[in-house]
Amino acid sequence: MKELNFSSYLCPMQKQVNIKNKRARFEYELIDQYTAGIVLTGTEIKSIRASKASISESFCEFNDHGELFVINMSIETYSNGGYVNHRVRADRKLLLQKKELRKLHKEVKNVGLTIVPLNLFISEKGYAKLRIALARGKKIHDKRDTIKDRDNKRQLDRVKKSFSNR
Repeated sequence: MKELNFSSYLCPMQKQVNIKNKRARFEYELIDQYTAGIVLTGTEIKSIRASKASISESFCEFNDHGELFVINMSIETYSNGGYVNHRVRADRKLLLQKKELRKLHKEVKNVGLTIVPLNLFISEKGYAKLRIALARGKKIHDKRDTIKDRDNKRQLDRVKKSFSNR
């Protein structure tokens, strides 16, 4: 007897959302990475699922109570939101364990590192998550080295491809 699978009818396949901050790896030397949840309203999560968000100009800061917030993250207004729509560039609270928050706060305060968002994605359970990194800003000569390494790798790949086609 043929077994029916109703799970595809109950939970339709969601489009994968993966919004990246491409400048972060160029501008900063990444030291440690964390995955944090975000406190969102209903219209914000709907806009993120529609891939209408940007984290390219955003950064993370601690408030006076030791809570971590992402600043300057842009989530476009939901088209069907009506009068209950959210603000586009509001500060949004990040959810991490207390031990991780204490460690990050100590590093940012004492050593002078910064916290940058790397990418925004939807987890398997349907929650919005933000991958953040503890980072140190690169100097100009470090950025030049990164560009030089990237160009050398691209040129080496071209040479390998030309030899493999022969």
